[in-house]
Amino acid sequence: MKLFFFLLHLQLLLSLIQLPILVISHDYQDALSKAILFFEGQRSGYLPQDQRITWRANSGLSDGWTYNTDLTGGYYDAGDNVKFGFPMAFTTTMLAWSVIEFGDSMAANEQRNSLVAIRWATDYLLKTVSQPNRIFVQVGDPIIDHNCWERPEDMDTARTVYAVDAPNAASDVAGETAAALAASSMAFRSSDPGYSETLLRNAIQAFQYADSYRGAYSDNSNIKEGACPFYCDFDGYQDELLWGAAWLRRATQDQTYLNYIQSNGKTLGADDNINEFGWDNKHAGLNVLVSKEVLEGNMYSLQSYKSSADSFMCTLIPESSSSHVEYTPGGLLYKPGGSNLQHATSIAFLQLVYANSLARTSQPINCGNIYVSAETLRQRAKRQVDYILGDNPNGLSYMVGYSNYYPQKIHHRGSSLPSIKDHPEFIACKEGSFYFNSSNPNPNVLVGAIVGGPAKDDVYVDDRDDFRKSEPTTYINAPFVGALAYFAANPS
Repeated sequence: MKLFFFLLHLQLLLSLIQLPILVISHDYQDALSKAILFFEGQRSGYLPQDQRITWRANSGLSDGWTYNTDLTGGYYDAGDNVKFGFPMAFTTTMLAWSVIEFGDSMAANEQRNSLVAIRWATDYLLKTVSQPNRIFVQVGDPIIDHNCWERPEDMDTARTVYAVDAPNAASDVAGETAAALAASSMAFRSSDPGYSETLLRNAIQAFQYADSYRGAYSDNSNIKEGACPFYCDFDGYQDELLWGAAWLRRATQDQTYLNYIQSNGKTLGADDNINEFGWDNKHAGLNVLVSKEVLEGNMYSLQSYKSSADSFMCTLIPESSSSHVEYTPGGLLYKPGGSNLQHATSIAFLQLVYANSLARTSQPINCGNIYVSAETLRQRAKRQVDYILGDNPNGLSYMVGYSNYYPQKIHHRGSSLPSIKDHPEFIACKEGSFYFNSSNPNPNVLVGAIVGGPAKDDVYVDDRDDFRKSEPTTYINAPFVGALAYFAANPS
């Protein structure tokens, strides 16, 4: 009799284990629209009549005056009011790559909105390289800015301009700016050929500066105090030289840039740090980008880049013997440091791009003990995208405004302070602390913003003060645009 009840309970337990897991169906098209819309909330400068995030208004209208130069426009990188050129250029490259790779999957209006988002950045980046032998790398003193909690429309902090003049080095920022302008020239080629040509011409000049005066921009003493520790070059400038050259090769098909990435790969460390990708380290993205030529053009002289791309993809697969990337219990790719979702979005994007290249040649990746297909990479990317949109232990969408349950108290000045439209009176630097310390939800919803995300145990507390988890950034959103575009067209 005891055995009977034991077997009965065991059968019941097994039946419960085999119950189907509830899978949330996502509206990727809606998420894509919101991911693009977010950039309008980050705008600096004169806002246009068709501005859709209406709680924002003009800001930073005197930027550049100390150099008698117009440096208005561009994006605030995160929840503050500083324009950092290094991450802004990377954001632009990723938005442009999203359109190049997945633009055909976008609805016409979202492709148009994506180009508008890119142009808001490229118009500014063109200004930063408009003077011979000089590149403007930042506007705004971050120490002073971070000591205030102030709407961008009220800014009365120092709008210090940081410029690098030849022969001082800025290979990282100039190289990333070259990549951004070259990639954007491809994005605009069919819709605005004249603008595309302007972007490409300036990309070539920016790369010449980057290659002629080699070194990290944050090694300049006059820049270091503004860029560090926020957007120092921590991983070296060499990857940006190869990255800029690779994008110029793709945009121009010029043999000169092909020769550059062939002959400089070893000396510039193409085999180093291949498992990283973000605003400071371009290696994994570089290898995926260059591998396209290997997979589709039989460029065997670039085989080392493809080998590195394969190795990187293998590290992401838990079943692979070379796996070493950490995942949270809920399935989110996790790397130590703040703003973890920047890794999840950028790596998901790379998986989808690489999957496209593999699928065109029907080539799997040899990961030693297993072979990994394009479809496997897409499923891994989809897991990250779905986690961000709400398939996680908290049931929380980490994209503001998507679904009914998302962070309400994000670390963002404009979102957390009353809109200048509703509260036209000036709110001074320290007066904003009242709103920062409030336990109330932010009064202005920054639709589409993706926050830094949960900790390695999947825990997320909706806390404005915890900027590592609650602050959105442009470079979290930019690659997510491409990933969402793919899944909006291929939802299953």
